[in-house]
Amino acid sequence: MWKATRRNFLIKTGAGLGLALGLGWVGKKAIRGFIVEQADKGALVQFSTDTEPQYWFEVQKDNTILFHSPKIEMGQGVFSALAQIVAEELEVSINQMKVVHSATSHGPIDPNTTGGSDSISSTFSQLSMLAALMREMLRERAVALLGIPLSNLSAQNGYVVGQGKRLSYAQIVAQTSEWSLPDTEPTLKKPEKYQVIGKPLPRVDLEAKVKAEPIFGIDATFPDMVYAAVVRSPYFGAVRGIVNAQEASKSLGVIKVVEQPDFVAIVAKSRYEALMAKEKLQIAWTSPTPLLQQKEVSDIVQIGKGDLTVVQENGDVTGLEEGEDSIKLEFHTPLGAHAQMEPNGVAAYYKDGKVVVKMSTQSVKNTRNEISEATGIQVEDIDIQPTFMGGGFGRRLYTPHAYEAVVLSQEIGLPVHVLFEREQEFQNGYLRPPTHHKLSAKLNNGKIEVIEHQIASGDVAFGSSLVPSFAPTVLGADFGAWRGGLFHYENIQNNSVKYWRCQLPFFTSWWRGLGLMANSFAIESFIDELAKKAKQDPISFRIAHIKQDERGQRLIGVLKEVQKISGFGQKELPEGHAMGVACATDVNTPVAQIAEVKIENGAIKVLKVYCAIDPGLVINPDGVKAQCEGAISMGLSASMFEELTIKDGKVTPNQYLQYQMAQIRDIPDIEVSILSSGDTPRGVGEPPMGPIAPAIANAVASLTGTRMTKIPFKQYQFN
Repeated sequence: MWKATRRNFLIKTGAGLGLALGLGWVGKKAIRGFIVEQADKGALVQFSTDTEPQYWFEVQKDNTILFHSPKIEMGQGVFSALAQIVAEELEVSINQMKVVHSATSHGPIDPNTTGGSDSISSTFSQLSMLAALMREMLRERAVALLGIPLSNLSAQNGYVVGQGKRLSYAQIVAQTSEWSLPDTEPTLKKPEKYQVIGKPLPRVDLEAKVKAEPIFGIDATFPDMVYAAVVRSPYFGAVRGIVNAQEASKSLGVIKVVEQPDFVAIVAKSRYEALMAKEKLQIAWTSPTPLLQQKEVSDIVQIGKGDLTVVQENGDVTGLEEGEDSIKLEFHTPLGAHAQMEPNGVAAYYKDGKVVVKMSTQSVKNTRNEISEATGIQVEDIDIQPTFMGGGFGRRLYTPHAYEAVVLSQEIGLPVHVLFEREQEFQNGYLRPPTHHKLSAKLNNGKIEVIEHQIASGDVAFGSSLVPSFAPTVLGADFGAWRGGLFHYENIQNNSVKYWRCQLPFFTSWWRGLGLMANSFAIESFIDELAKKAKQDPISFRIAHIKQDERGQRLIGVLKEVQKISGFGQKELPEGHAMGVACATDVNTPVAQIAEVKIENGAIKVLKVYCAIDPGLVINPDGVKAQCEGAISMGLSASMFEELTIKDGKVTPNQYLQYQMAQIRDIPDIEVSILSSGDTPRGVGEPPMGPIAPAIANAVASLTGTRMTKIPFKQYQFN
């Protein structure tokens, strides 16, 4: 349990500031022998840092609490959930909470990222303790101010009250110049005493978004700001040659053409003028010969190619020879784009050796470090001020435009805004890697006797600036690529998971759920085929292979719940309709889904999706439901429609209009049932991505007899 000490304790008071309180965190380290098991359970990430304590809360003069969130709000509702955690122990109403992004100049710096479905689970215990600590400090100060024993004072709705008297938190702060830690550790509430946690409260960021306030990275601004259009490589592997900027520099509004070793940019008074001038820039590019084509990519990502690592192995997996009770299937998933609504934008202003950066980033600390390394500016002189994000999904873990904006501001002495153009988001960002899967199993008396999953994938975590270069040597297998690829059917005594690292000649990396969607598609589709071969109900077949421990019971619980709410196998469906089931366990959160489908004009139509999830302690049930609906919609879009290919060294398509995604008309009715267990929250943002593709595929197989083994499903046509 994290504890406060004098060393990691910090208080500051001042005019207009109120009481600002911050603490440092204590974390843990992981070793290789522990990694696979813990990562699969979602237990690796610790909210830890060795930096100096920073400000977390401020009691303001109007008695509101300003919370500096180290986690970034990108539409997932983290501001609201964290505010509920703070309000619960601090004894204030949610209406008294105000939440802002933590700036690196004074707020807590997240040493990890906003991602991995850990924003709540990694902060809950420490944030609860911190809020309780502040509550007790306020109560102790009220003893002297009110002349009432501590045992007769309680905190209620932002006041300390007792014996008919009361003081607001703001009044206590205004009358206090010295503070000290309580002698004993505060007692945290039991879940049955919660008044704020567990309630479906409105989101704290709702008003700003409804009013369309300029709160995103694309909106970031400074007085007298100018705009840059950065030229990026038009082909994979292209090398920049001679730059001819004569015509571009004469264009209307152009301030300067800046040529750096790794980028060229045109700075102009408006974005339009910068983009128009960029068209006149002449650059000689040397491209690889021949240019990269899709066939080469497909040939690289294959089982049997690349570097092999055994990720999971139990018992004897040698009995997979061909036979009446053996079955083998192969699955493929394609390259995919993030296709987030808002392109990556950043505004930077360098002055007198210091720089302020306003941007949407999922990795505040890493972005600051990259700016420092690229420019030589000391990290303490770099103030990253995060903005809201119009979608993240892992794309905003990669932020080279940040240092580009800083360099350009250094060059011209003015604040500069840099924006990834939409084509650059597709071509010069990074992609979800393609995958290839081989699954083999043998049945014995209707149960799986032995099973093997082989995964071939481009890099996910490896090659990222967030993961050290020695990671492949230390870890062996890319934990991002095999995420969701282990067997949660732990009653299968003989099992093996093998990972083939296939390195592509372009950057692939983080995407929502990492390998979860692809791996779950392969495993859960295969499990359905095994259930069919065993002539068993697919839910009962799954349950029979789940270990009856705490983790297994939770997985069984969501399977039974989704069967209950959907009537799977228990109600008669309209003619031409069918249901399919699938489940996944990700970051120690089990999810089960059932998709109801029909065939309409030869294509698959998903009519309804039922989802049951057990995310542990639920902070805001509306937030959990929204996350499930979002993940299911995104997973449906990716599995039904989305696909990128490489042609002549370029990504195609590279625009929203051409990149087919699910439309509103394609999104089914989604019913979510939440099973809350335990007193600790677990991840929600990515686990529901796992079951949706195989649930659809299993429903289609039941309806048509066709086993779809390739994503996207739009390539399949039915009479």
